[in-house]
Amino acid sequence: MSLRTRYAGTLRASDEGAEVALCGWVAHRRDHGGVVFIDLRDREGLVQVVLDPTSPGCAEAHRLRSEYVIRVEGTVRPRPEGTVNPNLPTGEVEVAAARLEVLNEAEPPPFPLDERVEVDENLRLRYRYLDLRRSKMAENLKVRSRLVSALRAAMDAAGFIDVETPTLTRSTPEGARDFLVPSRLMPGTFFALPQSPQLFKQLLMVAGIDRYYQVARCWRDEDLRADRQFEFTQLDVEASFVDQEDVLGFIEEAVASGVEAITGERPKPFPRLSWAEAMGRYGSDKPDTRFAMELSDCSAVFAGSSFNAFASKSVVGMVVPGRGDLGRNQLDGLSDRAKSLGAAGLVWMRVRDDVFEAPVLKFLSEEEQDGLRAQLSPSPGDLVLLVADPIARKAQTVLGALRLDLGAPERLDEPLAFTWVVDFPLFEAITDDGRPIPAHHPFTRPHPDDLDRLESDPLSVRSLAYDLVLNGIELGSGSVRIHDRELQQRIFSLLGIGPEDAAERFGFLLDAFRYGAPPHAGFAVGLDRLTMILTGETSIREVIAFPKTQSGSDPLTGAPAPVDPPQLRDLGISLPRPH
Repeated sequence: MSLRTRYAGTLRASDEGAEVALCGWVAHRRDHGGVVFIDLRDREGLVQVVLDPTSPGCAEAHRLRSEYVIRVEGTVRPRPEGTVNPNLPTGEVEVAAARLEVLNEAEPPPFPLDERVEVDENLRLRYRYLDLRRSKMAENLKVRSRLVSALRAAMDAAGFIDVETPTLTRSTPEGARDFLVPSRLMPGTFFALPQSPQLFKQLLMVAGIDRYYQVARCWRDEDLRADRQFEFTQLDVEASFVDQEDVLGFIEEAVASGVEAITGERPKPFPRLSWAEAMGRYGSDKPDTRFAMELSDCSAVFAGSSFNAFASKSVVGMVVPGRGDLGRNQLDGLSDRAKSLGAAGLVWMRVRDDVFEAPVLKFLSEEEQDGLRAQLSPSPGDLVLLVADPIARKAQTVLGALRLDLGAPERLDEPLAFTWVVDFPLFEAITDDGRPIPAHHPFTRPHPDDLDRLESDPLSVRSLAYDLVLNGIELGSGSVRIHDRELQQRIFSLLGIGPEDAAERFGFLLDAFRYGAPPHAGFAVGLDRLTMILTGETSIREVIAFPKTQSGSDPLTGAPAPVDPPQLRDLGISLPRPH
């Protein structure tokens, strides 16, 4: 018999009578003074094994301890009546062992490998190889693997070619700090780890590859949080002779196939919102559309208001159903939260029998109160929140954050609500010297209907950029690219990037465009975030095999760490002496 014939966690009642060889770890051991029961764990789960120490093949049963590595040969049989475990997939059967072999002993683990025991995350990451033995962690990695396989299959079916791009390249501005790698052969120069394969995938379009994809590893030296790591993985896609509709079509098909592979259900077609609509209704460019509580522009209601807080400002309102009973301390907490987000303040009103109750009512006319009721249609028992600011986007953003605080579903994965957000602004702000700041990279194509305002009113220009959002989390973004030199130079001029500067920073791409660049567009889907949501986790660290902590360190390996002086000398690097 081979070393292993089956995975322990796959045995079922239909396997009754089968002779099997199992390998794995001792998860639990119960010695009843004669017969020994163990739960044998492998990557597929647990099965109960019954060992009789009086049997020559099982003489070592009494010395088994937690996490010993063992091999068992035996027969699958039904569990005795009354001992079936309905909470275990293998709970109807057990393995009567005929032979036991201890393959390796183990010290007691530094924390229980039991799903019911909470363990400090730093300790889990220090012993990640033990943490990954837990069934939940193993299942997360299996979900990730199935998801990637489904995405690859969808891209292959759509005629895309899997091409690897370099991970040692030159530093280019993409919005975050690069991780730099010093060159030993050319002292004083540096490679950069790519923040994305952006420029190379555009070069592949010039090369005629036509449809490219890659499960790409990317690096960004930015502050970490629950949905962000230094290194991350994305499904990176680019295609030639396509428009925005084409890109949204094949990305939606791939993501829907991935979700179906995990959940067994195919998502409905993804709805679309313009960026302006998303901000106006949800106060966010990554809206969580699973619940209502939509924002409403109340500026017209207070257009001639004598209330200074509302006068000559954009006023945004929201109804919080059934929360009119919040206490004063809770309402003060909401006001403090609004101020921490940049608002001058927060106006709240309780609704009692179609009448507002609020400290600010003395400043509002009956006409304004009637207009507010008509605009928001609140019901008795509701809470009305209002934020005012000279800049509409700021008021929307503040109230959008409060909307999530008060209404977002507790679980991140229930239900799944995908949303396309399109027509993003091409520029997000103007610098002090009058230069527009790109909302995306400088190769994003402006909306053709807005080209005539590119110089005269840049902040009103939309882009052919688009995001995919799931349950309030940005899964990925993309755009139609600029492929003609004249328009690209026009954008560079607006940004203050002269010909010499452009040649220095993007020369290899611009040179390629001289030789016939096709119209092209692309997208990138964050695999870590998608897996996180599909597994119901709240941090991408739970779906990455060996992640960094929130502070950016690796407790397992001790990275980052000092290196030996000879290594630094080889690279031409000297460090300042410590004071």
